[in-house]
Amino acid sequence: MANPKFTPEEALAFHLEPTPGKFEITATVPMTTQRDLSLAYSPGVAVPCTAIRDNPETAYDYTNKGNLVAVISNGTAVLGLGNLGALASKPVMEGKAVLFKRFADVNSIDIELDTEDADAFCNAVRLMGPTFGGINLEDIKAPECFIIEQRLKEEMDIPVFHDDQHGTAVICAAGLINALHLSGKKIEDVRIVLNGAGAAGIACLELLKTMGARHENTIMCDTKGVIYQGRTEGMNQWKSAHAVKTDRRTLAEAMEGADVFLGVSAKGAVTQEMVASMAPNPVIFAMANPDPEITPEEAHAVREDAIVATGRSDYPNQVNNVLGFPYLFRGALDVHARAINDEMKIACAEALASLARQDVPDEVGMAYGRKLAFGRDYIIPAPFDPRLIHTIPPAVAKACMATGAARRPIVDMEAYEVSLKGRMDPTASIMRSINARARAAQARMIFAEGDDPRVLRAAVQYQRAGIGKSIVVGRNSDVKAKLEAAGMGDAVAELEVVNAANTPHLEEYRAFLYERLQRKGFDRHDIHRLATRDRHVFASLMLAHGHGDGLITGATRKSAHVLELINHVFDADAEHGVAGVTALMHKGRIVLVADTLVQEWPDENDLADIAERAAAVARHLGLEPRVAFVSFSTFGYPQSERAEKMHRAPKVLEARGVDFEFEGDMTVDVALNTAAQEAYPFQRLTGPANILVVPARHSASISVKLMQEMAGATVIGPILSGLDKSVQICSSTSTATDIVNMAVLAACKVG
Repeated sequence: MANPKFTPEEALAFHLEPTPGKFEITATVPMTTQRDLSLAYSPGVAVPCTAIRDNPETAYDYTNKGNLVAVISNGTAVLGLGNLGALASKPVMEGKAVLFKRFADVNSIDIELDTEDADAFCNAVRLMGPTFGGINLEDIKAPECFIIEQRLKEEMDIPVFHDDQHGTAVICAAGLINALHLSGKKIEDVRIVLNGAGAAGIACLELLKTMGARHENTIMCDTKGVIYQGRTEGMNQWKSAHAVKTDRRTLAEAMEGADVFLGVSAKGAVTQEMVASMAPNPVIFAMANPDPEITPEEAHAVREDAIVATGRSDYPNQVNNVLGFPYLFRGALDVHARAINDEMKIACAEALASLARQDVPDEVGMAYGRKLAFGRDYIIPAPFDPRLIHTIPPAVAKACMATGAARRPIVDMEAYEVSLKGRMDPTASIMRSINARARAAQARMIFAEGDDPRVLRAAVQYQRAGIGKSIVVGRNSDVKAKLEAAGMGDAVAELEVVNAANTPHLEEYRAFLYERLQRKGFDRHDIHRLATRDRHVFASLMLAHGHGDGLITGATRKSAHVLELINHVFDADAEHGVAGVTALMHKGRIVLVADTLVQEWPDENDLADIAERAAAVARHLGLEPRVAFVSFSTFGYPQSERAEKMHRAPKVLEARGVDFEFEGDMTVDVALNTAAQEAYPFQRLTGPANILVVPARHSASISVKLMQEMAGATVIGPILSGLDKSVQICSSTSTATDIVNMAVLAACKVG
């Protein structure tokens, strides 16, 4: 899987829109009435204040301390960019904060301290201790990072963790456990060479020694060569601790006969000759970023028996810190840990190693475009494995409890694991699965409206993300000018731009269209005008003739008008059982609403068709369908002619013998709320409905737009379901990202 390409303009736009930065703070309590405000602030807040004064432990009960981590930096060693200073490091720290939330549901806030003085830094962090449940130090240069972390660990009673050191060390240790398992070697026997005596390198070696690697079997190297006993040049106390008695002086000499190479140094530091001189079944972790010390191809060219890992996502065995820090903190926070100790780090590494040896879920393999199974090219779990959240934190929590670092041990570990599964937003895994399937499909996507900058940006994103090939309908000069205006002029050469003037298929298209429309009042002149001048029709003709695999349109015209034009080429109408299904995503829930596009006033048979179409979409999204026919009445009361068809529609589905749950008529609260469902013990839904079939297109439109505007729900669709070709119609308010999402759905043939 290639690294996604993006332009500087795209990266800036991502951070600028829709609001500057990458996260916001939202209240978790009602803040509407005077009483709410009295409870949230004065005088009601005095009660938890005095409770915490009397028993400080209750801060974890009455405040957000127990799920709040600070990401703190002074910007002295940012990514690979060096000393950028505190302010310029803020985008990175915000990014780290949202990774905490995305992967482990840990609330996190970034703090940038404008000082390079270790004492001032430590004082500032120590004084903020009451606010947070943990401290994640980030991008601080060596040797200050060692001093700062050590002091803060001694002075604070919450976990302090420098991810650049220990995050890398934990994932490296997990990979090494499995690499040695595959090569039949033991950690206490192997000879290890480390190149790069900075924060990460020293932490890696220290953790491996804690796990059983022998001091005399390890050699640390830096830019001046081997760190040996008696060396004085370029030394400090942290390097001196790892100096060994040896006659070897260069990295090349150190590598002779070595079993393991760990690199956190620089591109090209390792040669093929060095790899060739290593022991049988060598393990090579070339973790320099963005370019490894030696590429897997170069290493395997001289040693087929080598197991190779890097820091990059486009090679197997990525040593990725996101596998560690979110789950380490999740486990530590959940037992109110005083620290993250070596035992917790080792437990994290062993749990990661164990997970990689288990059977890999299909959706994870799909995300990486290949079947994943434990072996030389899969020794570390994939970052998007959904099992990480409920596998790693319990192991960390158990180690914390066993070492006495937990303030509040977990009694029921099974219930804890279930609660962890519930922490993850199911919509994230659904979108990830769809993206994985789209990437595997590599569909040729036709973007009909090449005159719109949003569509062009989406087409570029679709192709550059490696999802498939983008075909844009438009004029070459217009596409070029609009991409250049959007700061993406270099993308012009990447896209295939098609129009009536440059296609060899125009006669074929016109003949097809005349055959369909000659008895609907269209003459040859009308057909020529439609085929050559209307992009929606032209794009539909391309798809009908197999000159693309999917079609995206609708960003520039009202969806009803676009549907009329598509119907010149396809049978995308109620008569042929086609329906529009819109996905609403809000607060971790996904609900499909139908019909939002095609059928104006469906009868009970149409409603049954719509339910079947929506159920098919749900299954494409990985949901088990539960359909509710919604109305203002529940099971026939109050009676109304308008609600009657909603009462009859379930009987139609009963007669058809469908294989999914359905029920109705019912109000929306009964459909979505299990407590409300308990008042009707005879009803057939086993949980909240995830498909709402509504009485008419106008009620669907009102419902969706109300949720979007008032609740801030994410809206995907309407997804056109029931057509034999993959067509998706965007809304005219779609952003470039929304259009890409629709293209991904079209690539997966959802609906």
